[in-house]
Amino acid sequence: MSEKTEKPGSRKRRILLNVLASAVVLGLVGGGVAYTAVTVDRADRTAPTVAWAEPSASATAGDPAAGALRGRASTPMSKLLLPVPEGYTLGADIEGYGNDVEVPAKQAAGLLKQSGRSFYGKKRRAYEKEIDRLGIQGMAMRAYAKEDSTLQAEVLILRMKDKKSVREFFEVRKDMAELLELRKGPKIKEHAKNSACYLGPKPEKPKQDDGVERTPDLQDMTCSAYDGEVMVTVRAFGAAPFDQQAVADLVEKQLRHIESPGEYV
Repeated sequence: MSEKTEKPGSRKRRILLNVLASAVVLGLVGGGVAYTAVTVDRADRTAPTVAWAEPSASATAGDPAAGALRGRASTPMSKLLLPVPEGYTLGADIEGYGNDVEVPAKQAAGLLKQSGRSFYGKKRRAYEKEIDRLGIQGMAMRAYAKEDSTLQAEVLILRMKDKKSVREFFEVRKDMAELLELRKGPKIKEHAKNSACYLGPKPEKPKQDDGVERTPDLQDMTCSAYDGEVMVTVRAFGAAPFDQQAVADLVEKQLRHIESPGEYV
């Protein structure tokens, strides 16, 4: 075997570590593939009475750009996030983070490492080295809501040290979604090779035979994509009829914005 050939055991370990890291990143924006896997496993599709909080037009407290209707653009990372497009407002807070926030490199890497809490000793150290190998440069998140309140989307961008790490991260996510046999969402026309969208479980119709009024279940959709050293995750929720194409369009606009940062769409 060539010295450059990766041993099967080593490859499996690397994939496992990347999957765990991916699950954490997706969890920050509502769960993504990790959330879907848990939902399928537990068969718990009960929707909350309140789908999401009232959208807010203000950015994270203390931000010098607070109040900017299209999102802040005061740092290199925040400039990569898609400015709030026409027909949308800044959405509800992403739990624990606000609706327009940036996480510095050290903290972002620390969040990924938290998923290794079940590892101990050598395994834990090896896991953390794997995270360090990704070369996390920073993370930024923004929430969007349609003005008619039919859709809530959460966008997370993660910058890594090189294109190879980002591409591997994306491929592992895609493999995990295929393994779970998730329903495929619409394709992003101009980015078919570097993006993928998957739908969560089909919402169950509310029961009407017991006289209790229930909130209809929400449909969710998660998209992953990348451009250069930047990974993009978009998680969207909406009641029926769920507008899958609107989410795909949001992903496409985000990718176009990364190609030309600073140019409002």
